[in-house]
Order: sequence, then structure tokens, then C-alpha cells
Amino acid sequence: MRDERAVTERLRTATVVPPGSPLVLGIGDDCAVYRPRGSADDLLFTADMFIEGTHFHRETHKPAEAGRKALVRSLSDIAAMGGSPRFCLVSLAVPSWANASWVDRFFDGVLQLASATGAILAGGDLSHSEILACDVTVCGAVPRGTALRRDGARPGDSIYVSGTLGGSTLGLATLKGKARKRHLHPEPRLALGRFLREKLRATAAMDISDGLSLDLRRLCLASCAGAEIVAPPRFPGASLEQALHGGEEYELLFTVRPGTKVPDDFDGLPLTRIGAIAPREAGEVLLDGNPLPPRGYDHFSGRAGRTEHTD
Repeated sequence: MRDERAVTERLRTATVVPPGSPLVLGIGDDCAVYRPRGSADDLLFTADMFIEGTHFHRETHKPAEAGRKALVRSLSDIAAMGGSPRFCLVSLAVPSWANASWVDRFFDGVLQLASATGAILAGGDLSHSEILACDVTVCGAVPRGTALRRDGARPGDSIYVSGTLGGSTLGLATLKGKARKRHLHPEPRLALGRFLREKLRATAAMDISDGLSLDLRRLCLASCAGAEIVAPPRFPGASLEQALHGGEEYELLFTVRPGTKVPDDFDGLPLTRIGAIAPREAGEVLLDGNPLPPRGYDHFSGRAGRTEHTD
């Protein structure tokens, strides 16, 4: 089976966007960008699947935690582009094991986070399935022409990550302590995304959902450049391997122009410089001078060998 990039690249090149279309950015970034004629804002659209046995197990996630996490994944894409959520659509296919109480509590998790972030639940669909499957679409907005994208990084730009990495993978492995909470209760970095867009004028950004090594490669491919980095900040107890390749972090990976003054933290969340964009072959990433393989999670190749993961 081809990897995700091969499939999405084929679809991207096969899709014809008519000249003058209000769709100004399509396949290949965290969100599609739609520009309504005469509007002061661009609209952001993203969709994510959340499937039992692939993205969660009901033995580890309580129903409300599962519902919340299903929405977090799409909100993180909005955050990566510096946007603010407007509404969400949630479609849920319910298996026989999920009774009415379980479904109610699942939607309690969705509704609580939707209320806290402004992502009003505006509709969706309900169906039956052999396994639980949920599809979440979120619409967000940014001022016209200001969305953060993956393709804006240039050689010399500094590379930063928010927070610490590896905690979700550690939490999945141990189901203990703060790492367990990190895995079950991730946070979409919406306020940080807006700060990167408004104050730091970030040149490129994306969320870390499939692992730093893979997602940084994706950013570099989009920007037609390479990167040279050092080891990223690690969640307490996480290994370097988990920090480099573990997914479901929902932290933000971003670049800024040389000389940009980036604070040490944003509302207590660390912002750490890990390297710079380099004039190398597109997608080539070096860690401490050595090639860093993109060993994050790919849904089709399954390189990470994990049962729970996310896009």
C-alpha cells in the first residue's frame, strides 16, 4: 500500500480548481482555505476521522474523553493555521456495544469543548456500524490572507516547538500519571496559534499529530527546503525516541524569520528553538548533523506500530 503522502499528492494533482475559485488553498495543508467574495475573513475547513481500535480503545478512554478527543484533533488543525473556530459538524456511527448512556456521555465531551472554544455544534449525522467511527468537521476563520501555512518557511528561519514532546506516547504505553492525562486529555493550542499569527508573524506552522520527525519533514517538503535540528524538549520520563517520533502531541511546530524575538513561554507553555530551516534537499532533516528518518505514524504503512494513533 502506498503511504499517505503518495495518496494525498495524487489527489492534489488530480484536483482541478477553476480560475477565480474562492478556494484559495486545498489539499496538502492542515485546513482548506475558502475566501467568500467580499468577506474580510477567510474560512478554514478541516475534517478528521476518529475510529475505535485505531484512534482510541474504549477500555482506556471514558466516553466523554473520547468525544472530547475527537473534536480536539480538528481544533488542532484550526490552531495550526492561527484560526478561531466557528462551528463543527459531528457524524457518529454507533456499534451495538455503545448504549444510549455511552453516546450521551460521548457528546457531553464534544459539547463541553465546543462551548469552551466557540466551535458550536451545528449538525452532523448518526448511523450504525460494526465499530464506533466518528467524523468531525470544523469551520474556523482568520483575517483575509493571514492563515499560517506549511509552505512559508525559508532557509535561515528558526524552528520552534511548543510544550514538551513524547508525553502522549509515554501515556499510551504506561497509562500512568501525568503522561496518561496527556494522552487522554490533549489541548488544542488555539490561543497560541493566534499569537503566532498576530504577534510573531510565523512564516510556517503545523500541529504535531503524527510525530515530530514526520511532521517536520512534511513542513520542509511543502517549503521546498530542509532542516537542521537538535533534540526537542522531552516530557518528563519520555525517551528521545518518543519525543522524536511519537504522535498525538497536538503541540505546534512553527518557524519565524531570523531575528524574531520569541518569548520563552506563552501563558506558561514553553516555546523552544530546536534548529533552523536549511538550504537542503526538500524534506531532508538532520538531527545533530545526522539524517533523521521520518518514523512518525503513517496510517497506510503503519510504521510506528501503534494501535491508537491520530492523523
